[in-house]
Amino acid sequence: MSQDVMAQAFIYLCAAVVFVPIAKRLGLGAVLGYLIAGVVIGPHVLNLARDPDLLMHFSEFGVVMMLFVVGLELRPSLLWQMRRPIFGLGGAQVVGCAAVIAGAALVLGVEWRAAIAVGLTFAMSSTAIVLSSLAERGLLKTSGGQASFSVLLFQDIAVIPILAVFPLLGVAAVAVTTGDSHGGSESTPAWVSALTSVGAVIGVIAIGRYAVRPLFRFLAGARLRESFTAAALLIVIGIALLMHFAGLSAALGTFMAGVLLADSEYRHELETDLEPFKGLLLGLFFITIGAQIDWNLVGAHPFQIAGIVLGSMALKLVVMRLLGKVFGLNRPARWSFAFALAQIGEFAFVLLTLGKKEGVFSAAFAGPLFAAV
Repeated sequence: MSQDVMAQAFIYLCAAVVFVPIAKRLGLGAVLGYLIAGVVIGPHVLNLARDPDLLMHFSEFGVVMMLFVVGLELRPSLLWQMRRPIFGLGGAQVVGCAAVIAGAALVLGVEWRAAIAVGLTFAMSSTAIVLSSLAERGLLKTSGGQASFSVLLFQDIAVIPILAVFPLLGVAAVAVTTGDSHGGSESTPAWVSALTSVGAVIGVIAIGRYAVRPLFRFLAGARLRESFTAAALLIVIGIALLMHFAGLSAALGTFMAGVLLADSEYRHELETDLEPFKGLLLGLFFITIGAQIDWNLVGAHPFQIAGIVLGSMALKLVVMRLLGKVFGLNRPARWSFAFALAQIGEFAFVLLTLGKKEGVFSAAFAGPLFAAV
């Protein structure tokens, strides 16, 4: 078993070492290099990567760590100044893109519940890919980059109501199919879920304010660098577990913790300690995404999948170009904002799986959508 784990680690590291520098030299960027590496070692090319689904859950901590590090660079006062683009522009992007894509799906004959689910799914963008690409190109501090970051942050917040909507769409579908207006199974009462969510947020704030700084002062006295590293990982993983227990976005929780620690005297030590883990786990995340692309399905329905990809991206481009103009972005910023967020985020895999589970649409309907994402 241990030899198998080491063999898989060796394969993934080889793929990263070979393909990422080549992609960088060709001007394609590190993210695309990782994705290509995943495709090559995936089950449809060399078939060297085993169980990429399992690795995906582990590598998602890269996204969580990235948002924690981003939060460390944003003081609460700066975040308050960004409230208009976060809630105004972010809310308009999610609602606008979801409505336009759902409308297009209805025109194509998709049933209305499935159309709403597809619209909400395709409205989301990839936090990992967008922030990594913008940072790599030095665009994160530009107005277009800041607008993109604001929208991505709102999308993390919007995950909560979107996850709540899908079971309701499934219940509606069951009710229509069976004639039962009380379809669905028993679930946690809404007020319990709301209290749990509020409690988790208060817990994150309390940890950031009152627990972390005394902990780091204590560790500073020990003068052990590995203790700082262990404590940094403990904070990120602990907050991610807390948010997962509350049914909230782990990425959003760790981002909040990062913001609360942005004024801390230990901010730079935290960033330095987490940077290597963040980079490696993000790379692993992108490799697993590439390994999961089903090339048999793409080969069987190439025009349908290409139509979904190009159509959804074109609709999102138009919506976000218009939103950029409405919210006062200059022309270069509008284009970088629109192109940065036009793709479909990896959270779509979660929503499509949930849609199948809740009976919003069938597995046959979801297959081409998975391939398109």
